[in-house]
Amino acid sequence: MKYLIFFATLIFFSCKKDSFITSADASLYTNVDTLFFDTVFTTVGSVTQSFKIFNTNNEKLRLSQVKLSGGITSPFKMNVNGTSGTEINNIEINANDSIYVFVQVNAPMSDSTLPFILNDSIQISYNGNKKIVQLQAYGQNAVFLKNKKLTGNVGWNNKLPYVILGGIQIDTNATLNISAGTKIFLHADAPFLVDGTLKAIGTKDQPVIFSGDRLDADYKSLPASWPGIFFRNTSENNYLKHSIIKNAYQGIIAQNLSTTTAPKVTISQCIFDNIYDAGISGINTNIYADNSLISNCGSNVQLQAGGDYRFINCTIASYNTIYIVHKNPVLQLSNSINQNGTVFTTPLKAFFQNCILWGDGGTVDNEISIGKQGTSPFSVSFDHVLYKSKDDIANASFISSMKNENPMFDSINISKNIFDFHFNNNPTSPIVNAGTATPFIYDLDDKKRDGNPDIGCYER
Repeated sequence: MKYLIFFATLIFFSCKKDSFITSADASLYTNVDTLFFDTVFTTVGSVTQSFKIFNTNNEKLRLSQVKLSGGITSPFKMNVNGTSGTEINNIEINANDSIYVFVQVNAPMSDSTLPFILNDSIQISYNGNKKIVQLQAYGQNAVFLKNKKLTGNVGWNNKLPYVILGGIQIDTNATLNISAGTKIFLHADAPFLVDGTLKAIGTKDQPVIFSGDRLDADYKSLPASWPGIFFRNTSENNYLKHSIIKNAYQGIIAQNLSTTTAPKVTISQCIFDNIYDAGISGINTNIYADNSLISNCGSNVQLQAGGDYRFINCTIASYNTIYIVHKNPVLQLSNSINQNGTVFTTPLKAFFQNCILWGDGGTVDNEISIGKQGTSPFSVSFDHVLYKSKDDIANASFISSMKNENPMFDSINISKNIFDFHFNNNPTSPIVNAGTATPFIYDLDDKKRDGNPDIGCYER
């Protein structure tokens, strides 16, 4: 008899799971009430986002309809459990199961120079009930350039952002002037090639920004989102001021010496951050930098094959992040390069003054790496710097510098991805008033330095 009861119970629950619940009290929920998309450029589609519809009943649930409220005119597109459309009917969800709804958005062209809001909703109808999931996105018009070569004297302003697809090239003898507040977003296939001259001149409140074009939450902070800025052989007289270069594969790469008396690249009050490989890379070239932050890159500053370099009041620091493991010295210098098995050496002159060269504890012993080969002229000197190194550093001179003293940055929280390289909260930091006077009297925040400047890019 007990076996009959068991099988009857088994048959009952099996039939129950195969039947549909029709009661208006049937339970259904979604894991979001609003699906939000970050800024989406016009004519460029978003990434796909999704939410789930859960049937928590012990019987099947039939959705009579899942409908995109805006219909075919909606900027949003919908796919329900593998079926695309604006209205999808009679969708079955097994007992205690769920289905996915995938959504994309394409922002239409607009006359607005400001971001505009795109709204719609998805209606889920079942057993006489309706459940609404709101959809929201910000659309943004932009100037779109694809595989573009610039000639002559060109100016970009901050009226609209620039979105670069396939790459951009400043031709030999051409100059691109980028004004304060301009934002340049580059696709993964879009290197910024400079054969002429680039002048990107921002302000503290309106920096020039170079970044990747994926602005949705899962991608907007990923390193290696775009290739980087390449100052090639014929390029000269480049100037970056109050510019931010972030999330690139390489920040800037400059190669070969300048053909003028000015440096190949002059960098003033700039930020290079979250870059997969080198933040600043120089190959037998001239780079002068002041009051700049080069932070959390795979190799912050990498200078090889000789050249002429000057870094004044710069903070060059790396910590392990959720994206990049700190495993290379923050400063790598060499007067040589290996090409097809042959080592070439050229003269090297490098001067670092009032700088911080620091890295996450326990991952890199020596944050300065210097390679010297051959008999070419070689001069590397550090004046009033704070640096981390387990070993003594050969082939360099140090003047009034501090070794292995914690700079006491304001806030470093790796788990929350917070990296604040100020030190306003730490008046006893060893870098306070520890520098020597230089011609550069304004820090990265445009704060005026006194006669005893602090070391690093910020003045307390």
